[in-house]
Amino acid sequence: MYIKIDFESEEALYMQLRNQIVVGIAKRQYREGDSLPSVRQLAEQIGINMHTVNKAYTVLRQEGLIRMDCKGAVIALDFDKLQAMAEINRDLRIILAKACCKKITRAELHAMVDDIYDEYLY
Repeated sequence: MYIKIDFESEEALYMQLRNQIVVGIAKRQYREGDSLPSVRQLAEQIGINMHTVNKAYTVLRQEGLIRMDCKGAVIALDFDKLQAMAEINRDLRIILAKACCKKITRAELHAMVDDIYDEYLY
């Protein structure tokens, strides 16, 4: 597992970790049933506190992307599609509002979405 943490970023470390795992799942670097490193192993590997890794894993579990068992964290894409769509709708509303404030056009947004989505499908 390759994770790169930017210690200079304003984004919380646990969110950086969570986001990289989500992108890894979307890009099929991690698949259903794959085990993630233990909290201790991953913390040592990337040089962060175990509580930070635990928090990232907790968020991923709450989002229905992993499950925790006696062996640790496992990719488990058990999710409620309607709930996921509601969460994405909420988050996307803020992103689109920001885009409107910055005068980014609908066409520019669609092109960005298409480019990003293609990264995850191919």
